[in-house]
Amino acid sequence: MSGLPALAAAVTFRVPDPEGRLAGVRLRPEIPVSREDFQRDGDAGWALVIDRPPVNRMEYLLEFRYPDGRTQTGTDTGNPRLAAGAFGEKSVLEFPGYAPPDWLTAPAATGIVYDFERVLDYRLWAPSDAGDAEHLPLLVVHDGPEYDERANLIQYVAAGVARNRLPRMRVALLRPADRNRQYSASVRYADTLQHALDFLPSRPKIGMGTSLGALAMLHTHCRHPRLFDAMFLQSGSYFSPLLDAQERRFPYFWRIAEFVAGAEFTRPVPVALTCGAVEENLPNNRLITERLRARGYPAALHEVPDAHNYTAWRDAFDPHLTRLLQECAGEHSPLWPLRPPGARLPD
Repeated sequence: MSGLPALAAAVTFRVPDPEGRLAGVRLRPEIPVSREDFQRDGDAGWALVIDRPPVNRMEYLLEFRYPDGRTQTGTDTGNPRLAAGAFGEKSVLEFPGYAPPDWLTAPAATGIVYDFERVLDYRLWAPSDAGDAEHLPLLVVHDGPEYDERANLIQYVAAGVARNRLPRMRVALLRPADRNRQYSASVRYADTLQHALDFLPSRPKIGMGTSLGALAMLHTHCRHPRLFDAMFLQSGSYFSPLLDAQERRFPYFWRIAEFVAGAEFTRPVPVALTCGAVEENLPNNRLITERLRARGYPAALHEVPDAHNYTAWRDAFDPHLTRLLQECAGEHSPLWPLRPPGARLPD
């Protein structure tokens, strides 16, 4: 059974094994830790003590080894806290001082959801009292359904609208057909996204994405600079041969690297970036932020005490996405209003 941190500087894990069925246990964390292999703890089972990593919460799995050579990886049955992710659930340790955002349980504005399969497959959320022809800002989100399911994105927006912390807006939750191919600096995909958003003429448009989805938003902005009026980019995969040699097996690595090396930033718009302080992506996020700022973009990178996961991205919405939306889509923003005459949502 895993224990929550017994001391501020240490974390103790325990796995009961009174019958001696296991040959070993290994911690499989998503971040580097001081040690990973459990030691036999008398007849009771296995134990591991590690230094507390520099994060507020940690996701992990356990690998169980058996005398016949078999291994099995799963969650920690002694720890009830779980977090959903792109590759399934993981166990979670939450360190003293961590608290989930208060908007998770706040009253939320009611909304209506529309599903579309026009050029791209997407789900559109709007406040329930929004008229079809009403001009509202539009948040365009790569991996949108996953952002909503695993990071409660619509609850965040709806709660912010209800509390008057966010402007009333629509949210387009984009569903990728082939994520790795589409989100890896694909010219065809960037052009398709630009064409798809012609059907949603509301302004301002704010592009949002994480990991490859963030990279794809930045690539689309470079190819179609007038499309987005601001961007919120989380843990972007801005690969380069020097900083990301570990990613070279990714089939579209060189396409991404060539884009990042030659990216032209020609229309400065506000950009808020977030990245976990222990992520492999942190150096390339720092570099892309410096390049954006050098080209006159009001870009800011916020390093958060977590890793590459949906809870980390969720916890960074407020204040960083909140501030971006207030500044770029609020009633006092210089971008408000920009609705073309006669603009309507798709029928």
